[in-house]
Amino acid sequence: MNIDRSILSFAGFMVLLSLLLGWLVSPYWLLLTAFVGANMLQAGFTGFCPAALILKRLGVKPGCAFH
Repeated sequence: MNIDRSILSFAGFMVLLSLLLGWLVSPYWLLLTAFVGANMLQAGFTGFCPAALILKRLGVKPGCAFH
């Protein structure tokens, strides 16, 4: 698995987790969904993703979007 697929998987997991927590615990968890969405939007425009930097340092193979 490369960095691109890891980032997409992690973002999808975080969105689903925050929706579940927003439903079961508190609606304030939906702010996490908004944060993940905003981060994905800015990463699409700038190409900068903090999670990609962390994964790169951990030795995950680079992909097309985040090298």
